[in-house]
Amino acid sequence: MAVYGIGDLQGCYDPFCRLLDEIHFDPSADTLWLTGDIVNRGPKSLKTLRFVKELGDSAIMVLGNHDLHLLALEAGVVRFGRRFGSLEKLLSAADAEELCDWLRHQPLAHYDEDLDSLLVHAGTHPDWSVKKTLARAAEVEDALRGDDYPAVLGKMYGNTPNRWSGTLSGYKRLRFIINCLTRMRMMTANGRLDLKFSGSPWRARRNEIPWFKVDSPARQDTRIVFGHWSQLGLIVLPNLISLDSGCLWGRQLTAVRLDKSVPTVVQVDGQEPWSR
Repeated sequence: MAVYGIGDLQGCYDPFCRLLDEIHFDPSADTLWLTGDIVNRGPKSLKTLRFVKELGDSAIMVLGNHDLHLLALEAGVVRFGRRFGSLEKLLSAADAEELCDWLRHQPLAHYDEDLDSLLVHAGTHPDWSVKKTLARAAEVEDALRGDDYPAVLGKMYGNTPNRWSGTLSGYKRLRFIINCLTRMRMMTANGRLDLKFSGSPWRARRNEIPWFKVDSPARQDTRIVFGHWSQLGLIVLPNLISLDSGCLWGRQLTAVRLDKSVPTVVQVDGQEPWSR
């Protein structure tokens, strides 16, 4: 049995299939860890989402910001824009409601004790242990699975509050947790999220550093597996694996085997630019 972490798909179905062939993926024995952002921007969001759903227990995914935006569109709490036009076809499909209901019940964080590895889309707060990360994620998961989920999706947009406090409550608390787990890249020295930054880390302001470089005794030696940051690219370290290697932008789609003492990397060519 093999466990592979795979970076953001964003509707790039064809590279995904090529990668599964390359790693000789066997759904009866192997498991995929998908970093989220299954949909949007790529040419085949509907096909990709259907395929991941059909994989059943052989695929574990966490929700990314694009997945959440799809849910907000389906719930009718935001309007379509040009940036998200690729999702219109998905939402006009006969099984759109079924797909979105399944997606809404996916986690924002997943932990495997045997691998001592935590899967998230963007990152986790330096002050949160694995246990606290899972508990914070569960707060959002419970809200998304409840009857009031459209309101939660409508209130998740915004960059404030940008600093964690245990006293946060209501939609502000849920918004911070969502932003931390699905949008975070850079943080200031005093713990504030810079949610406007999307470039390479060396282009950040002097007082900002990547979230994973902030000292975090709470996480101890747990390995964090994440995507979201294509400008960061592939990183494979003992306690950190960054998997968004820019498939959507014509670079690579990456799989890293997680169940070996020395992770192995497999890559295929990404989405052809003219197919986006």
